[in-house]
Amino acid sequence: MPATSADRPHARRAAVASMVGAVFEWYDFYLYGLATALVFNKIFFATLDPTTGQLAAFGTYAVGFVARPLGAVLAGQIADRHGRRRVLVLSLVTMGVVTTLVGALPTYRQVGAAAPTALVILRLIQGVAAGAEQGGAAVFMVEHSGARRRGRWGSLATSGAGLGLLFASTAFFLLQRFASSSEILAGGWRIPFLISPVLILVGLVIRVTVPEPEVFERTQHGNRARSNVFVDLLRHHKRRLALGVGLRISQTTASYFYTVFSVYYIGVVLGKTSSVGAASVAVSSALSLLSAPFWGMMSDRSGRRRWYLFGAIGSALYMAPFFLLVDTRSPVLIGLGVVCGLNLFHDAMSAPQPAWLSELFPTAVRGSGVGMSYQIGAVLGGGILPLVGVFLLMAGSGRPWLIVAYFVALSMVTVTAACLAPETGAQALEPLETVRG
Repeated sequence: MPATSADRPHARRAAVASMVGAVFEWYDFYLYGLATALVFNKIFFATLDPTTGQLAAFGTYAVGFVARPLGAVLAGQIADRHGRRRVLVLSLVTMGVVTTLVGALPTYRQVGAAAPTALVILRLIQGVAAGAEQGGAAVFMVEHSGARRRGRWGSLATSGAGLGLLFASTAFFLLQRFASSSEILAGGWRIPFLISPVLILVGLVIRVTVPEPEVFERTQHGNRARSNVFVDLLRHHKRRLALGVGLRISQTTASYFYTVFSVYYIGVVLGKTSSVGAASVAVSSALSLLSAPFWGMMSDRSGRRRWYLFGAIGSALYMAPFFLLVDTRSPVLIGLGVVCGLNLFHDAMSAPQPAWLSELFPTAVRGSGVGMSYQIGAVLGGGILPLVGVFLLMAGSGRPWLIVAYFVALSMVTVTAACLAPETGAQALEPLETVRG
């Protein structure tokens, strides 16, 4: 059923609160990824040779993903027993504090090994916060939406992440445009990190004003009486959890391939030091404000599976043409390659994803189920992609075809999950309360 007129203001407020918070939180998280691809190997691993230093930097990047399932477990327990909004507030504050501290860290040349050690610790905490945020924002937004609008409203979580990426990539683009490499390494890289507190404060003020979803409040009393929601999820809903993880793998691999690894490949391997990679990601992020809602609305009209399969299969087939485009070293073709990969194929998966994952799980375990689907999938896909990509590039003597094969294999996992998962588009959330599987 469509949302009633009384429901729509809550849906809009929830969408704004979730999206604004997501913008600022993912600004922080993507900022780290871009800094890893461009400067952290020279700042925190200065004594290593360039290739080893880049591997070490991408290793700290992957550490954040390892911590994300822990954030999902903790956040799911809180969200399913005590409320969705509490999780969103905690994750936002934690991410803002950690990002500010990263911007204030001394370098390796200043304090030695203590610098990369502190970086790893902060990245772990950042991963916990991101693990709490992603599933929490998706569930909060979807539960406030009417049955025929969940794809559209849920897609705003993708738009929020895209806008956060836009801010982060634009920040590095401007740094590279107006500051020399020596100025960036001398301290200019800190500026985007140190403005995080202002952004987080704005998101926090907006988030605390939105009420809990009605569908959650109807089950809240029973949820508080349960001691461990996570155990319930693994005992009664493990098949749906496996499907949710499978749905995530290709999407998150595509996301971090284009937003992190391609920036490294374009800037370091191809030698395009004029910030072409960051600019291409920024343009794609801006376009996602249109492409994500489009794909979300399409999934409301004709189902989640059809467009998800389009994105997963298209991503696999497109990987080889992408490298052919960027290897031309033409800024226009590089930009076209990134935009097609992200806005056409990636967004066809990421936009319906919040709705489809939320519809897989009953309300009593939805926060935990969606959060774990997001974060286990993120670890298996995007979290290790930059690190694996560098290894495969080295193994392929600088040619990317092993990366293409790796990406195709992961995409087939998502294609299988999309074929096996139930089609849930336009179905009310309430009948799912008794579903087991």
